Amino acid sequence: MLERKYDQALRIRTSGVKELQEKHHNRVESTPYEALDVLTRKYTFHKDDQVVDFGCGRGRALFYIHHHFNVPITGIEADDETFDEILLNKKSYMYEREGATPPITLEYGLAEMYEIKKEDNKFYFFNPFELPIFRKVVYNILQSVNEHPRTVELILYYPLSEFKHFLQSRTPFELINQFDVPRIHGKYGKFAIYRYDGLRQSE
Repeated sequence: MLERKYDQALRIRTSGVKELQEKHHNRVESTPYEALDVLTRKYTFHKDDQVVDFGCGRGRALFYIHHHFNVPITGIEADDETFDEILLNKKSYMYEREGATPPITLEYGLAEMYEIKKEDNKFYFFNPFELPIFRKVVYNILQSVNEHPRTVELILYYPLSEFKHFLQSRTPFELINQFDVPRIHGKYGKFAIYRYDGLRQSE
């Protein structure tokens, strides 16, 4: 009922789970709206942020963040059928918003091939792929920060232990916040926020 209500309010269709044949990518599943509501209460996107949603699926988190925080956001999706779905969702979502809000950019392709823009500073993940791909994406982000120093943050929903261990032992990212989402996804129903201050490191 909650999912249907929120989808209708945003004029999108994001319910359901779809298994993928791609070896290193996990199934298409949207972040629960209840979890996104918790994120809204515990975390803030600012007007000068530029967000990237890796493995954005049908776009639920992407459209939700755009609607609530009015920030530019880019979604990356590698499954062709799912990408067609998010294109339809964008058309419907933007029906009464065209030209009046920051842009939503959708890119079809592999997350590790996405060229990190110098303005990109917030990166959202909901367990979209296996650790080897996550490592490549994080290293791409760090390379971008090295070339264009800035503070960046990773927002992980459903943070698996191997992802957290990688960030804490092999990267300069620091865990700055973590909060649970009661009753959803058991012990993995939580957000973990990691930050790297590339400005400080460049001094």
